[in-house]
Amino acid sequence: MSRSARGTAARTIAVENPARTGVIVGGVRWHSAEEVDEAVAAAGAAAPAWARLGAAERAASLGRIAGRLEAAAEGTSVLLARESGKPVADCRGEVGYACAVLRWYARHSAGLLSGRADDDHQGRLERRYRPYGVVAALTPWNAPVILTVVKLAAALAAGNTMVVKPSPLAPLAVSAVLADAALELPPGVLRVCHGHADTALRLVGHPGVHKVSFTGGPVAGRAVGAAAAGMLTPTTMELGGNDAAILLDDAELSESDMERLVLASFATAGQVCMAAKRIYVPRGRLGTFVERYVAAARRSLRLGDPLLAETTVGPVISAEAADRVRALVAGACERGGEAVALGTVLPGADLSAGHFERPVLVLGLSDDAPLVAEEQFGPAVPVLAYEDVEELVDRVNAGPFGLAASVWSADEDRAFALAERLDCGFCFVNTHNRTGMALRAAFGGVKRSGHGREYGPEGLMEYVQPVLAHLPAPFRTGGAGMAPGAYPRN
Repeated sequence: MSRSARGTAARTIAVENPARTGVIVGGVRWHSAEEVDEAVAAAGAAAPAWARLGAAERAASLGRIAGRLEAAAEGTSVLLARESGKPVADCRGEVGYACAVLRWYARHSAGLLSGRADDDHQGRLERRYRPYGVVAALTPWNAPVILTVVKLAAALAAGNTMVVKPSPLAPLAVSAVLADAALELPPGVLRVCHGHADTALRLVGHPGVHKVSFTGGPVAGRAVGAAAAGMLTPTTMELGGNDAAILLDDAELSESDMERLVLASFATAGQVCMAAKRIYVPRGRLGTFVERYVAAARRSLRLGDPLLAETTVGPVISAEAADRVRALVAGACERGGEAVALGTVLPGADLSAGHFERPVLVLGLSDDAPLVAEEQFGPAVPVLAYEDVEELVDRVNAGPFGLAASVWSADEDRAFALAERLDCGFCFVNTHNRTGMALRAAFGGVKRSGHGREYGPEGLMEYVQPVLAHLPAPFRTGGAGMAPGAYPRN
């Protein structure tokens, strides 16, 4: 949890270790409304010069930031594990991927942002890309480094300046990353403000902010969207989902495939927006699948201290998160579901010391059970049987969310054909969750899972506005002009 303390000079947010509750990992300053205003003003003042600097120079800055992040990777990873409860091996992977994102935009952004001119028989048309100005980025606790860096890399490469508000639940590692990044940037280009909902809404609703990028839950997303709408500020939002993993009847999963499917649900204790949150299996294969899944979980899920290399599942982030998961599982059992404990507990692990929840697989539920219909965001996943693909598509597409899904099949063409019918923004094939990500592949949701995209060329284009200048051929020097009231036909 985060705890706020009021002092005579300043308020602070203390960050607790979810694996050892009562142990304070560190703290950050809770910024006042006036400090938010000052950060926005500084970013606004720095914006014109940063935009004029040129794409190649901005890209070079991203490369230097990546070098700093790489040099500090081990310390950042350990700090992230302590404040978030994520296994340290996962934290190292997150930091490494953030370096890769920075370098991808450093390599590709100048080319993607280059203008285009058409000069032909239709006339002269020139396109260029204009940054918004000041971007406000609100980032979550579950993957704070990568989910901040993907916004930062694209926004800065595009010529914007940025004010970041990290989650108060895990602000320490990402703040260290941002402090290092700022050393490679002109003053004011990158600022950080810490706080709770009041801080976020002050920032989002600020008249000096020209674009908002938010990753989080739908409740907070509505509040952020409303505050941005009050200033007509455009937004990019990733709001989570209830992602389905679909096994077709020809899917032949190896032991490593099964382990990958297990971790697709239980990495970061299930607290991942794109985690496999419900699994659909042909009815005739259900029994065999469950046996193999439980065996794969026994091999791959090890619950324990996040700082141990062998740990693959740590605690959930807070007591509230643990209570919610327990309530969903208890409710599922009251409906007749069967909860099967998964994985192993590492010897010597004291699960009572933190917010640990044993991973469970839940069988025998109907689609209207809250554990199936809602985003559980924790270490519990239902497995559901289906009869035919037509019925399956309707069931998977039901509900308000549409972030991601996966299709598992021996026939790639069949898997991609089914992917076209699913209401989701990103469909993995024969994998799921982080193992299916790619730097070139834009990620984001449809329906109530948000709008806009991150990663890849589309992620960069979220932070620019195309502007055009056009001279139609009839009005060029020596042109014949157009008749009054006529419309162009090309």
